[in-house]
Amino acid sequence: MVMLFLLFIILMRLLFAYQSYEEFISKPFYYTEATVLHSYEKSKGNRRYQVLKLRSEEGLNFYTTSYAQDDRIHKRLRLQLFPSEKITFFGYLGTFYVKSKIKEQQPLAPTLKDTLLEKVAMQHTEPLLHSFYNAIFFATPLDKALREKISLLGVSHLVALSGFHLGILWGLVYGVLLLLYKPFQQRYFPYRHALFDVGLVAMISLGLYVWFVDFPPSLVRSYTMVLVGWTVLLLGMELLSFTFLATIILLLLALFPSLLVSLGFWLSVAGVFYIFLLLQYTKEMKVWVISLVIIPLGIFLLMLPVVHSVFPVTSGYQLLSPLLSLLFVPFYPLAMLLHLFGFGHLFDTVLLVLFNMPQESRDSLLPLWALVVYVSVSIGAIWSKRLFWLVLGLASLYMIDLFIFVQ
Repeated sequence: MVMLFLLFIILMRLLFAYQSYEEFISKPFYYTEATVLHSYEKSKGNRRYQVLKLRSEEGLNFYTTSYAQDDRIHKRLRLQLFPSEKITFFGYLGTFYVKSKIKEQQPLAPTLKDTLLEKVAMQHTEPLLHSFYNAIFFATPLDKALREKISLLGVSHLVALSGFHLGILWGLVYGVLLLLYKPFQQRYFPYRHALFDVGLVAMISLGLYVWFVDFPPSLVRSYTMVLVGWTVLLLGMELLSFTFLATIILLLLALFPSLLVSLGFWLSVAGVFYIFLLLQYTKEMKVWVISLVIIPLGIFLLMLPVVHSVFPVTSGYQLLSPLLSLLFVPFYPLAMLLHLFGFGHLFDTVLLVLFNMPQESRDSLLPLWALVVYVSVSIGAIWSKRLFWLVLGLASLYMIDLFIFVQ
């Protein structure tokens, strides 16, 4: 019943969104105010122009272009948009391109986040490292050159703020608070429930962090999953179940219909799905084996066909991804602590060597039909251990073909 109700909510929200979309594209022009999220330069012939990514006050995310060479970052623009029927409904839900005319621009007052971005940048001499640290701390866009290097290493999931980072922060905040809370609980209020008290403070802390970094969609959906997961644990319900995962997916789509067209959302869903699948068939193993071996290697292996059905870039250095994912767990909070005390540069040499390792790549894209077969077998593996072994076999054969036979 809950799932049917959520499906009804999703359909109703999509209906209202479609009505707004039709109204938007039917207008010859449309005035709005928007904040510049990101900008980069491109050229066409002898002319150079800027591509701007903006978020309007109505919540629309869109790209537009400007031939003016002004720095638009940290500015609020008043624009005249010229909608077109070329804008699809799915584009409207996500991010679309629209022609515009900038009528006015106003600088935004510096914020605490701007100050911290500058303090982080001051601790590094290489622009690549400014971009890297500000991305993993504050969800700022990556420098294009660094984005390509990160892709060659197969660690894009480590740089884009997501559930992986929120999980690390949850473990850190909850663990430290629990150590401080336990002695007082045992002496003064043994009747209190630590999961509720400490978890509530941890959830508020993480919520403030999501607010501070300006609600990036990937972090919002991850926070929602953590919040619902914590609530489910408090209610004593089973957390690691596919019914729970399906309910969370529908709940997120009901809250944020734009996630329906978000590639990042569906990749994160796939990642969580394969974690659940691995845990279902390896739960008898020791915890340290699952944490340090099964999950890192298993997720890398099982996600390969999914990732390479969208991103064709392939490099042998992507085989380092499981190890780098493990190393990132202690690195992330340690890097935060080092930057807090002005020693953020300590890992610079190692990071530059790492980023400069991959130089060559090739493209290898998994056909759509193969992805459909793979995903279908994966879903069937929920109920069949034989299909689970088949999924592992298919993923292993694909990895061999991807990194060994075609070298």
